[in-house]
Amino acid sequence: MLRPIRFLALTAVLTTALAVPAMTPAMAQAPTRHEAENAAVSQGTVESNHAGFSGTGFVNYDNVAGGYVEFVVNAPSAGTASIVLRYANGTTTNRPMTIAVNGTSLTRDFPGTGAWSTWASTTITAPVNAGANTIRATATTAGGGPNLDYAEVDVAAPASEYQAENAVISQGIVDTKHAGYTGSGFVDYANVEGSYVEFTVDAAAAGNAALTFRYANGTTVNRPLAVAVNGTSVNRDFPGTGAWSTWAETTVNAALRAGPNTVRATATTANGGPNLDRLTVSAGGPSDTEKPTAPGGLRSTATTSSSISLAWNASTDNSGTIKDYRVYEGASLKATVSGTSATITGLAPSSTHTYTVTARDPSDNESDRSASVTATTQAGGTGTPVQANGQLKVCGVRLCNERGEQIQLRGMSTHGLQWYSQCLNTASLDALATDWKSDILRISMYIQDGGYESNPRQFTDRVHNLIEMATARGMYAIVDWHMLDPGDPMYNLSRAKTFFTEIAQRHNGKNNLLYEIANEPSGVSWSTIRNYAHQLIPVIRQNDPDTPILVGTRAWSSLGVSEGSDENEVVANPVNATNIMYTFHFYAASHGSDYLNTLSRAADRIPVFVTEFGTQEATGDGPNNFTRSQQYIDLMAQKKISWVNWNYSDDFRSGAVFTTGTCPNGPFAGTSRLKPAGVWIRDRVRAD
Repeated sequence: MLRPIRFLALTAVLTTALAVPAMTPAMAQAPTRHEAENAAVSQGTVESNHAGFSGTGFVNYDNVAGGYVEFVVNAPSAGTASIVLRYANGTTTNRPMTIAVNGTSLTRDFPGTGAWSTWASTTITAPVNAGANTIRATATTAGGGPNLDYAEVDVAAPASEYQAENAVISQGIVDTKHAGYTGSGFVDYANVEGSYVEFTVDAAAAGNAALTFRYANGTTVNRPLAVAVNGTSVNRDFPGTGAWSTWAETTVNAALRAGPNTVRATATTANGGPNLDRLTVSAGGPSDTEKPTAPGGLRSTATTSSSISLAWNASTDNSGTIKDYRVYEGASLKATVSGTSATITGLAPSSTHTYTVTARDPSDNESDRSASVTATTQAGGTGTPVQANGQLKVCGVRLCNERGEQIQLRGMSTHGLQWYSQCLNTASLDALATDWKSDILRISMYIQDGGYESNPRQFTDRVHNLIEMATARGMYAIVDWHMLDPGDPMYNLSRAKTFFTEIAQRHNGKNNLLYEIANEPSGVSWSTIRNYAHQLIPVIRQNDPDTPILVGTRAWSSLGVSEGSDENEVVANPVNATNIMYTFHFYAASHGSDYLNTLSRAADRIPVFVTEFGTQEATGDGPNNFTRSQQYIDLMAQKKISWVNWNYSDDFRSGAVFTTGTCPNGPFAGTSRLKPAGVWIRDRVRAD
């Protein structure tokens, strides 16, 4: 929501911390890639004019000595890192650089690669600290550096040891009578078949690991054990070591899942097992290349006029874990789910679709496709907004439906998902779609203030769920990146790229979305906002080429009015992208004729979407000004400017439509639980 009474000047963030995902010391993970265009750049520019780069671009060093790219890498523990730098040098002259890791430098040659679109790599190894590490690549000659695409960092993790005497023991005893053990003792299996030692290994991320058992067998007879990792068992020999005080090791390679894992070593003969000293879990297990079995029994379990529900039988994998399932229609990925069912939404009535499903394991091996199933949606009219209009697009300065007809959408915005998710349930969204007759739901995910920044996975999943709920009801949905404080969108650029990449990848098959990429920038210039859009929009377009993108404007999305400017700064210097609109926010009791006139002029010159407004003051509270609000409503109807009202919750402020205590149980339909602003806006959402 708007905060025009606050003017906060923020300095642009120059250094992007590119964190290595957390993992236990025992886990083996692929190297982590850090794109140069997201790092701190001095005397260089981000470009994309030569093919073959990774990410959204590369860094072109200025032709001067001293230009650099600096990455910040967080390592979970101290160790030795392998650092791969990918580059291109279209000249025939070497462009050497100094590579400094935490200030310790070495010089590395970057010879010509034959063309600027031909990429090569060079590797260095260096010690890194636990926590933050800086890696700076600095040009040392007047020719500058090569074009730098990325740094790929692989930190070797130390092993983790688990003493057998501290594990769960069944039908065995802890003993110390034979020398050479580590820790405080070892486990004697007590000559009983079925006796076992069970370890719990906690992994922060799924991946491959080497499980090394240290043991002694003073007999000449093999004492095999069944080694089960999360219930998936392999048999391993533990032959004689010559004496009970002579210790040896044997290794089992296995895939561990994120979180706790059980590793149980069970005696399989009447002699019991060997004496077991410890389990060492370390990086270096070979890559798992075995794919899961294909899902079986794919079937359609239900259909509506806009959806098809599917179910299938579970796959199996050598790792014992299925990470997820993917639903395809032809070559197009339609859904990724963790269970054995999915509902594909946003379909046209009486349309026929053929699906297959695959399974993936923790190493991302993907199974063969299942047998296909074909289903047809039920017949239906054009009763929902999405059925009536289909895929939206920007045509000229207006929003149009799939037939190129200018349309106006009217609807409601949620309040922050961290505070009022209880107001977004089956009953409330049914009421919004059928009783309010809303065209659109704006899903407002705050970034700070206890939102996405505090738990990215939780809030991304909440947005996924609300998208599906809006889709099932035939409403459009705005995915609102609700950045507010700090007001500089660049502060959250890295987070925005991560979030919108996942959203676009999962929902690119839907025809009912709009992406609002910066709720209310403040304290920054239009050029900063424009630069942010230029960096984020290509990331979205790599995964979703069709969904309209809504770009926030200066001064709390007032087109600059709240900071003394107007729409001319956008008109003169628009974002260099297609199928985009610019957002405008107002609160009628605070924002009078200057704002109204700016909106009127702007709508004739650029595509504008009012993604947030209120009938009260800019705080979202205070008295309502319905007279001024109606002037805005009339203007937006006249010029077909789509709008969304703040907000669909039972917050105590006057701008929330429901009285306090309405959520989660309602009722949400009708007017019995509406505040004055709720009654007023419901009538205008419902208007023909």
